[in-house]
Amino acid sequence: MSILIDGQTKLIVQGITGRDGGFHARAMREYGTQVVGGVTPGKGGADADGIPVFDSVEEAVRETGADASIVFVPARFATDAMFEAVAAGLRLVVCVAEGVPTLDMVKVLDYAKGRNTRILGPNCPGLISPGKAKVGIMPGASFKQGCVGVVSRSGTLTYEIASHTAEFGQSTVVGIGGDPVIGTDFIDCLRMFNDDPETRAIVMVGEIGGTDEERAAEFVKASVKKPVFGFVAGQTAPPGKRMGHAGAIISGGSGTAEEKIKALEAAGIGVVYEPQEIADKLKAKL
Repeated sequence: MSILIDGQTKLIVQGITGRDGGFHARAMREYGTQVVGGVTPGKGGADADGIPVFDSVEEAVRETGADASIVFVPARFATDAMFEAVAAGLRLVVCVAEGVPTLDMVKVLDYAKGRNTRILGPNCPGLISPGKAKVGIMPGASFKQGCVGVVSRSGTLTYEIASHTAEFGQSTVVGIGGDPVIGTDFIDCLRMFNDDPETRAIVMVGEIGGTDEERAAEFVKASVKKPVFGFVAGQTAPPGKRMGHAGAIISGGSGTAEEKIKALEAAGIGVVYEPQEIADKLKAKL
């Protein structure tokens, strides 16, 4: 098994006729994902490398039976794209776009509340269930099917962690994004990994800023029965300086790597200070 996506996922690509949308639609299809359609308003009836293009998400869902979408449109259009996907009843919407205004995401998540749609992102690399499907921009060759669940705020660090868990492989790897307001967080993924029989251990990749890692640590202590390991990026970051992601900033003395590491350790999470340490930690538990 896996979480969120598998070989049965039927995906539409919003923005498929754009440069990035077209490139990654092909890459996802080549990996084995069922890319059943694309959406670009005004270009319905066209064809993108054999993938049918529709004018709206509603039409694409009706014609293809899609249950997931990925948003490859500029940030200024991404909010409307997510609203449209939620309205069409998709169960999963992945937003890769960077620069989506925080208040816009608050509105999107409020609209999605009470519906059956899970939003991943924005500003995220998506997710991959190795050997089954990928929905996002992660390089498929970096991952191997196995039993370690990975959830990460960082994109490139996710690939590095995957390389150090290669002996065991990964069940699903989820990049949740580093913006201050996101649709799916650590706790959501930890809950799903804990319930997934294929996942035997979990790796969290956090970073400075916010309190998501601290809240996740409390959840692990109370509810997670599987081995959990954690890495926090930004251990040498200076206060007040944003490091990469919009949410990765130490503000008012809070959100430091030291605070997060203390919270992880207090919850019984095996903290690693360098990504290459994770291999030995996993060998000791699995």
